Amino acid sequence: MVAEVIEVSDQLKDDYDVVVIGGGAAGLNGALMLARARRSVAVIDAGTPRNAPAAAVHGLLGREGTPPDELLRRGQQEVHGYGGHLVTGQVQAASRDNDRDGFTVTLTDGRHTRARRLLVTTGLVDELPDIPGLRQQWGRGVVHCPYCHGWEIRDQAIGVLASSPMSVHQALLFRQWSDDVTLFTHTMAPPTKEEAEQLAARGITVVDGQVSALETTDDHITGLRLANGTIIHRQAVAVAPRMVARAAFLAPLGLTPVPHPSGMGEHLPCDATGRTDAPGVWAAGNVTDLAAQVGAAASSGANAGAQINADLITEETRLAVAAHRDPFSAASEARVSARVTHPGRHGL
Repeated sequence: MVAEVIEVSDQLKDDYDVVVIGGGAAGLNGALMLARARRSVAVIDAGTPRNAPAAAVHGLLGREGTPPDELLRRGQQEVHGYGGHLVTGQVQAASRDNDRDGFTVTLTDGRHTRARRLLVTTGLVDELPDIPGLRQQWGRGVVHCPYCHGWEIRDQAIGVLASSPMSVHQALLFRQWSDDVTLFTHTMAPPTKEEAEQLAARGITVVDGQVSALETTDDHITGLRLANGTIIHRQAVAVAPRMVARAAFLAPLGLTPVPHPSGMGEHLPCDATGRTDAPGVWAAGNVTDLAAQVGAAASSGANAGAQINADLITEETRLAVAAHRDPFSAASEARVSARVTHPGRHGL
């Protein structure tokens, strides 16, 4: 049964407990946890999911084969059902408030709101080699993850386009799904002696020379054309893109993506709870874990949402204790009223 479509809003309230920036699996699951914790939460999403070209989500228990847009609709419905606010828009900047604790979130169209905490789940951008035809087949005939797409291209003639030091490993992985795998070195160095032995032992052919184009017929891949004009027949192509976190809007908070230890691209570092180096800011999903599949991204969002709620409870408890010790202070009463007894908050 397909979930009903939830209409997102263009209106933002003045403030929220938490603003979730990014409405994919990580963001929606984080928002779900927060909304169920009776937090006021807004999910701001630009509507450009990374997995939009893919026909289905794979490896997700209970939702195997679900189209990505259907999965998002289900998630939106669930967040909406607990009072979460779904907003269409692109965040331009997130900055820390100078006159009060928390953050101001500004959208590219000028709208803005405030939040006590931020959960960043904006995902990443896949940077592909500049080869004609490659981008047009991305997510269909051109894939990157064997666990996401290996079954769908099983027993086909697979070409692995070298784009990083991990490409030999990628070729060895895809060999599990097909006995016809060819590694194209393209602009990368030839395999080392040890790697060449591994490839040969697994029956993986190595083709040297730069690839100049992807050949297709009736929107199906037929081969890879080399710079010398030779066309090598292939039915599917695997390539490891350079993955870069979408996080430029966090620069005012001193957060910028850094190189990932694996060499896969750039990510936003955080600890095991999702907490970043900027106090009050958490991250989840592919913006911090470049290799996370949908299930792992959703799980990290749920964990971050729970951690944020716990952090807010700690703050609210501290304020409540201060008010308890000094119940007749106008300043303490104002602080507690603003932080704890605001409609929709249940910390007192």
